Amino acid sequence: MVDPKIGVLALQGDFAEHLSVLESLGYRGRTVRSCLDLAEVDALVIPGGESTTMLKLVDRYDLRDSLVKRVHGGMPVFGTCAGAIILADRVSDGEPSLGVWHLQVERNAYGRQAESFEADIPVHGLDTPVRGIFIRAPIITDAGTSTVMATWEGRPVLVRRDNLLAATFHPELAGEPRIHRWFVENLCAEED
Repeated sequence: MVDPKIGVLALQGDFAEHLSVLESLGYRGRTVRSCLDLAEVDALVIPGGESTTMLKLVDRYDLRDSLVKRVHGGMPVFGTCAGAIILADRVSDGEPSLGVWHLQVERNAYGRQAESFEADIPVHGLDTPVRGIFIRAPIITDAGTSTVMATWEGRPVLVRRDNLLAATFHPELAGEPRIHRWFVENLCAEED
């Protein structure tokens, strides 16, 4: 397999940490801040951060239509925390997301920043749990027809559908590379 060109949406949030994880796996991640940048990548990671701010910047830089078109065209996308909110078609507070995935998400569902926590998450297909960091994390209240790959306290926290992968937690902040590796080896490999 030819190494895919993996972009990381770099408008706001923890994009540097995703780039670092990709680099630790031997992939050169590329920052995506424009439609031209987006056109040059084969796959995309949408990082955690502040979803409202990120979506405003997506619109300011005229990325919305290109992002939606690429997702519907089959581009693999991995969203973490705010990235899951951005991909969902229904958000609890009515925030206008990209709406490219039949998911219902409740923002900040675990509470404020002070209620942030870490947990070891068993993931289907991995031998040992991954360390996940939940920071003002969303909850997936309806996963639709998605495959649930991991749950925490009975709720989906890692889901997959076709070319899309979403985690409500941050593996990248824990230095956990296995979910990124799974994304590249499974969803990006399907693009070849």
